[in-house]
Amino acid sequence: MKISVLQIGSVPSKELKALCQDYEDRLKRYTKLEVITLPDIKNASSLSQAELKKKEWEVFSAKLPKSAILVLLDEKGKQHSSTQFASFINAQQTASVRELVFIIGGAFGFDEKAYDLAQHKLSLSAMTFSHQMIRLIFLEQLYRAFTIIKGEKYHHE
Repeated sequence: MKISVLQIGSVPSKELKALCQDYEDRLKRYTKLEVITLPDIKNASSLSQAELKKKEWEVFSAKLPKSAILVLLDEKGKQHSSTQFASFINAQQTASVRELVFIIGGAFGFDEKAYDLAQHKLSLSAMTFSHQMIRLIFLEQLYRAFTIIKGEKYHHE
């Protein structure tokens, strides 16, 4: 199964980029992983939140494979424990899903079209994190899920 992570906007912190890269490298042992960073929307500050979300979704939707299962990382999504998330990933593999696409939106979330198209919505916490920090947190949880699936000694209960 291929896993893609679509995200919008760059990460200004070199340290955060390095940590994300570390987990991307680790994940390549378990799955075909592609992380795609899309450019920020130009003149975003002059747009309303609704207009910005619409433009961001247009950029995202242009990159979506037609047959992929879409998962929005969103505060309105379902929260899982790490083992439940591992079960979700494992279930996708077992169901022979060819591509799973996780989408990390911008600061204001997603356009309604995104919610309509997504098969799953996932919340990583009841707390709010910047969309830059979510990248690292998500990659670590994805790595943790694969180590749980493989029975490796990374996750402790």
